[in-house]
Amino acid sequence: MAKKSKNPFVKVQGELKDVPKELRQKVMDDVAMAKLIMELATLFTGNYSAIIESVIKSRKRKK
Repeated sequence: MAKKSKNPFVKVQGELKDVPKELRQKVMDDVAMAKLIMELATLFTGNYSAIIESVIKSRKRKK
């Protein structure tokens, strides 16, 4: 029978402490930058199929 290990999440439970405002702002800025980069990547790489589909549909409507 396998040896029962201790639950590591028991150590995590405890009193929550406030984060310094500078650190909180840095994290929020980093999250905003990551979101911007993801949206730009999607804009330039992810929607080729949707663009092609919309062009084909608009050409059919014009005829």
